[in-house]
Formats: sequence, C-alpha cells, structure tokens
Amino acid sequence: MTAQDARRAPDPAIVRSSARARVLWLLVVLAVLGAVMLASVAFGSRDVGLADVWAGLSGADETLEQAAVAKRVPRTLLAVVIGAALGLSGAVMQGVTRNPLAEPGILGVNMGASLTVVVAVAFFGLASPTMYIWVAMGGAAVSAVFVYTVGSLGRGGATPLKLALAGAATSAAFSCLVSAVVLPRNDIAGSFKLWQIGGVGGASYERIGQVLPFLAVGLVICLLSARGLNSLALGDELAAGLGERVAVVRGLAALGAVVLCGAATAVAGPIAFVGLVVPHACRLLVGVDHRWLLPFSALTGAALLTVADVAGRVVARPQDIEVGIVTALIGAPFFIHIVRRQKVREL
Repeated sequence: MTAQDARRAPDPAIVRSSARARVLWLLVVLAVLGAVMLASVAFGSRDVGLADVWAGLSGADETLEQAAVAKRVPRTLLAVVIGAALGLSGAVMQGVTRNPLAEPGILGVNMGASLTVVVAVAFFGLASPTMYIWVAMGGAAVSAVFVYTVGSLGRGGATPLKLALAGAATSAAFSCLVSAVVLPRNDIAGSFKLWQIGGVGGASYERIGQVLPFLAVGLVICLLSARGLNSLALGDELAAGLGERVAVVRGLAALGAVVLCGAATAVAGPIAFVGLVVPHACRLLVGVDHRWLLPFSALTGAALLTVADVAGRVVARPQDIEVGIVTALIGAPFFIHIVRRQKVREL
C-alpha cells in the first residue's frame, strides 16, 4: 500500500465507532417499535391495563377489555407490516431515481394501484382478496412507468421536481377517476369509502396471511438490491464502470418497491408520505449506505404507521381518524420542507 492509499483508507477506529452507533440505533428503533406495538394494543376508544393485555393475548375474551385486546392485535400487526412495506419501498424508490422527493404516494404509484383495484371490482366483478393484490401490483407498476416516462420528457431528464409534478398530477387524475367509478355504484361505494382514505381498521389474521407472502418477496428483492443501490448513488456511468449492470439493478429494485407498495395498497388503501418521511429520518441515524438504510426504513416505517394509528384512535375518541389522514398531516409539511431545502428550480 502506498502512502497515498494509506491516507485515503478509512480509519478503523472510525469504522468501528460508526458500526457501534448503528447497532445502538438499531436497538433503540426495535425498543421503540415494541413500545408502540404495546401502546397500540392498550390504547383506543377503551384503554386497557397490562393485566387485561396479557389476558387478551393469551386468548381469554371474558371481559370487554380482553375482547378489545384480541381485536387490536391483528390491527397492530397489519399496521406494522404495512408501515414496514411503505417505508422500505420509499427508500428504494429514492435510491432508484436518486430523487429525494420519490415516494409511492407522491409519484402516483399508490393511486395507480387503487384505480386498477376499483376498476376490476366495479366492471369485472373481482372478488378474490388475493387477486386484489395481483391487480394492485400491476396498476402500481404501470403507474410508476408512466410517471417516470412523463417526468423524463424535456430538457434535463427526470429531475426531482419534474417527477414530483408528474406524480402529483397523475395521482390527482387517478383519484378523480376512482371517485368517478365508485360514486355511481352504491353496491361498492360503502366498502371503498374508508379504503380510499387509507387505514388498517378491520384487520384480521386472514388479511395479514394473504398479503404477507407478497410483502416477504418484495422485502427480499429490495434487501438484495442494497449493494447495487449504493453503486447507483455514484451515478450510472461510475456504477457501470464498477461492474454493475445498471438497468438490471434499477429494474429489480423498482420491482421490489412496486410489489411492496402494490400489496400494501391492496390491503390498506393508498397511505401516503410514510415512504417520504422515513428514509430521510433514517439517513440522519445511519447514513446513506443502503445495506443499513433499507432495514432501518422498514423498522421505522412500521413504528411510524403504528404511532399514527394509535394517535388516530386516541385523539377523536370514541371515533377513529383513519391512519391515511394522520400520515398526510405529518408528511405534507415535511414534503414542503424537502422541496424548499433542495431549491429545485429546473422544470
């Protein structure tokens, strides 16, 4: 090793310190996730004590409190898996597009999934919950390709602001189409009313079991893409020079993100902004290395959506505020902050 190489090599002490800090933050995030899951089971329209929580978890439904616990457990688990999927898909989308504004809701991916599900139910009589997921993933994929194509037109290619504008316009158009399809159909309007907002109410172990295999596949694909996303962050030309097959890496990572957000939307509706807020917060904790960023985004997304669900249940007792509304209240100001910080002017 030359003297110049020695100067460029990272200090082993700094590397070890960074690794210890990341492990510490991992333990903190896991502890927070466990605490908010317990809070989700204990708090709602009727608060439940620890003794009733334990009794409800053990299967005893002798009191109203214990019965409430039994109903809240699947809701909590669904919030965790959906939040993890949205947080992870947002981090992957930002890595694939190298766009700090990328997120399933902002890029119109969630609304594309919603539109295809509504059309399939209204005009083709789709009734199978598993088919909902397949149709939603197809709609999410088509919407993602459409938005990226539109955002790439003109001078400068796919700039962050152009993608955000294309996604916002597409999302608004798809939302109007969803309303146009649902409102005249009294037979489906009731069931889709709350689903259009986005929420985890009415969760069951059956619904979780139906979506879990798809989310597991998307999770594996995204995590396996972490090293390739690190290369893409250096630029396409440099990534290719390092031996990465840029198109393959970008396509596989995007596929994993589409599977995650499509499956999540099919079960919980179009929940926005989780995939925007979570990756930016996680970068402050663990840096930009996707090998750490992706699992942290999944865990933090699970915690954030669970907190939002608990807040929606507690603030408006005995009614519920759907989690999609709470995440919008959190995410919209953050989106404005990111736009202002980036100072993106090119259209």
